[in-house]
Amino acid sequence: MAYNLPNIFLSFTIFLFTISTLFNNAVSKTYWTDVHVLKQIKQGIVPDSLSPGSCISSWDFSVDPCDNLFSDKFTCGFTCEDVVWGNHYISRVTELGLDQASYSASLSSVSWNLPFLRSLDLTGNNFSGPIPASLSNLTRLTKLILSRNSLSGAIPDSVGKLTNLEELVLDNNALVGPIPKSFSGFIDLKRLEIQGNQLSGDFPDLSRLSTLSFMDCSENKISGKVPTNFPASLVEISMRNNDLSGNLKHEIVTKLPFLQVLDLSFNQLSGSVPASLFTHPILQQLSLSNNDFTSIEVPSGLGSTESGLIAIDLSNNQLSGLLPLFLGLMPKLSALTLENNKLMGLIPTQFALKTVWPGPGMAPFERLLLGGNFLFGPIPDPLMRLEPGSIHINLADNCLLVCPDTLFFCQGGDQKSSEECRNSIGIP
Repeated sequence: MAYNLPNIFLSFTIFLFTISTLFNNAVSKTYWTDVHVLKQIKQGIVPDSLSPGSCISSWDFSVDPCDNLFSDKFTCGFTCEDVVWGNHYISRVTELGLDQASYSASLSSVSWNLPFLRSLDLTGNNFSGPIPASLSNLTRLTKLILSRNSLSGAIPDSVGKLTNLEELVLDNNALVGPIPKSFSGFIDLKRLEIQGNQLSGDFPDLSRLSTLSFMDCSENKISGKVPTNFPASLVEISMRNNDLSGNLKHEIVTKLPFLQVLDLSFNQLSGSVPASLFTHPILQQLSLSNNDFTSIEVPSGLGSTESGLIAIDLSNNQLSGLLPLFLGLMPKLSALTLENNKLMGLIPTQFALKTVWPGPGMAPFERLLLGGNFLFGPIPDPLMRLEPGSIHINLADNCLLVCPDTLFFCQGGDQKSSEECRNSIGIP
């Protein structure tokens, strides 16, 4: 059999070229602008904060980052995905999540030209300076997490351009100024955490954020009244320790059908605690402690028996009058804190029965804190049957007829003087 060697050689050459082309097209290479941003991040880190064994310390740009990710050259810190670019594949950085290694740097030293980035998490480091407006380049971003750093200055209004955000977490920094009105454009936002800063001014209108379920704005200087136009999707609201003032409106919960947790403690709220808070079927935890409330509205009919409340904290207010009887009839309530108010009168029998013999379908009080009021008269007999350690109960610092230290729930403070007790009810 005769062979045509030139033709065989030509065919073999074409075969090798085809295989080489396919191989080269299949190999992913990190796009050059993404490599540039990664280099900027490493170059911007203060050298003394770049500890051995940290993610960024392993970044060695003598090799391609995405092709060597999770090797000894790039141990961690980001992820990549292949995208079609022209007639071949190329790798783009899609997630950037640094370890909590106390990196020190300014975010402004980075261009943030990562158009395919979906998640940026720099939690628990020492990044300082302002949040750069250039973060608005990250138009595909769904998670921006800058928690527990040393960021300062105002939140730039340009952050509102990140309209695909589902999580915005900026807590525990040193951010100041108002919450940008541009936040109203986060129509896909599910989680907002800006607690532990120095943000001030009135709270913006977020009523358009129809998917927002968790919001924590605690430990700031937010002022004005509590909004009544929160998005109906909210499950948890925490605005603890701010400068909120004025009365609390019924609409705070009537327009929030899914709300389970409401914490407005340590503010300057006043007036009456609305009855609608005690009839909400979903609300489980209510904390309004350390405000200036003076009274509790009593729900009409048997509305409170439909309540979902498990824990209520109204301590350290200016509440006066008798202990509201309906609180002892709420079926799911197991923790009630009314310490350090101006409540007076007898301890209702319903409170004692719910504690000791709650009855079918009624959760017992496991925490009943009534100390620091002006309650008088005898201690209800069922409470006298309680054994130490069986329940967390406090009746100290009242005007009770007999409440010696030998009773565990009388410990922690003497009963008030007879003069102080007489003055509380207007008797000279």
